[in-house]
Amino acid sequence: MIVLNNLKAFPYKLLWKTTWNQRSVPVRPCSLYTCTYKTRNRAIHPLWQSLDIVPGGDRQSPINIRWRDSVYDPCLKPLKICYDPSTCLHIWNNGYSFLVEFEDSADKSVIKGGPLENNYRLKQFHFHWGAINDWGSEHTVDSKCYPAELHLVHWNAVKYESFEDAAMEENGLAVIGVFLKLGIHHKELQKLVDALPAIKHKDSLVEFETFDPACLMPSCPDFWTYSGSLTTPPLSESVTWIIKKEPIEVDHNQLEAFRTLLFTPPGEKEKRMVDNFRPLQPLMNRTVRSSFHHDHILSLHKGSKQQTQHVTP
Repeated sequence: MIVLNNLKAFPYKLLWKTTWNQRSVPVRPCSLYTCTYKTRNRAIHPLWQSLDIVPGGDRQSPINIRWRDSVYDPCLKPLKICYDPSTCLHIWNNGYSFLVEFEDSADKSVIKGGPLENNYRLKQFHFHWGAINDWGSEHTVDSKCYPAELHLVHWNAVKYESFEDAAMEENGLAVIGVFLKLGIHHKELQKLVDALPAIKHKDSLVEFETFDPACLMPSCPDFWTYSGSLTTPPLSESVTWIIKKEPIEVDHNQLEAFRTLLFTPPGEKEKRMVDNFRPLQPLMNRTVRSSFHHDHILSLHKGSKQQTQHVTP
């Protein structure tokens, strides 16, 4: 998950200076640690190097979601999404992904319900994707990778005065994750795709108005939720993750358009923007809750040999 590069309330000043300059991130190669297990020995992306200066935590993201280990929670409310298309501002290449940012001074584009106690305002959304269609998502489901993953980043304006404050504190952010899979052409996504040539290089920004990101949501309301972190520095454990069970479909050409973007600014050697996701993190002692019943029979006895059947999305 990408956080806007204007986080000022980050106490780890050294990491802040090296990774979170205004609207810029360090120059980075086009390849990072992939979620495909056969290639797990590839070099880690520079964005996550020298992380010894960041305190370790036990709620890091992303994770592999295991269906049989997720727990149905009947107390989870339906997630309500209410976005105002007029709050959409612009789209820009921050050198790591492309972000679509929204005006967030009032409760015009918000989500509520689900695992959330308050309204959360939409700040931005962005994507993560792979060099090929075999990987790209940050989260995985039963070790299955998707070619891309959408993150819609919201902040708790009831508890905190600014997005920057919320991003560093518990229950400060809520991020909806939506998997993308190869399939039919996505008509609404095409508006984004058509804007990408204008932001090919790092730091490019253009106006992008009147867009409703609700069009990028799957029709199925089911989701998983867990407590986690940002997936880019400062990796703060401030995020309530809401991962949609069903993916949306996009076609091959639309995914290829993502891969035409560059990590680099004009004048530098071109480096394709691909594999811009973080390695999987251990679940530790967290529970992944689901808003839906599933066909796993959760064993009440440790070491049970009972076999279960399931269908992954």
